[in-house]
Amino acid sequence: MASSWTGERVRLRAVEPDDWTGFARFAADDGRREGRLELPRSAESHRVRAKEQAVAECDDDRFRLAVETTAGRELVGSIGSHRTGRSSGWFEFDVMIGAEHRRRGYATEALALLLRFMFAERRYHKCLGAVLAHNEASLALTRRLGFTEEGRLREHVFFAGRHHDLVLMGLLAEEFGRRG
Repeated sequence: MASSWTGERVRLRAVEPDDWTGFARFAADDGRREGRLELPRSAESHRVRAKEQAVAECDDDRFRLAVETTAGRELVGSIGSHRTGRSSGWFEFDVMIGAEHRRRGYATEALALLLRFMFAERRYHKCLGAVLAHNEASLALTRRLGFTEEGRLREHVFFAGRHHDLVLMGLLAEEFGRRG
């Protein structure tokens, strides 16, 4: 590993303004994210959002990073810490990999890099992930990294004409440290 932000397959880096085209392409993957239909967004809104993220301060350890391949430096997604409870020592993550790049281990490696940083450098005690119950790929990802199901919010999210369960997954720093 060349740096704390680089694994075998992916590198985490700051979002750059030009990343907007990749993010727009990922959003257009049939207009759905996690199975939820989203409103169409303009190219300008993607440009503005990427530029905002490119210059954003790391506010209370909430941030977004681009995920790119180590071979070819191709943008394949993003990962971030989007909610934190600094005084209690927890943070919540989200990861998005473009449809054409899924099932190649990119999300697993990107999340492992984020966890290592947040646990070792920022001294957080716990990571939380909220996953829709039907999203088997994301549930498998979190379980592969040692997350445990901590709860289920029944019929918590509404989309596609019905309510869906939301599974709360948790991982403690010591559990991550034991994974070897």
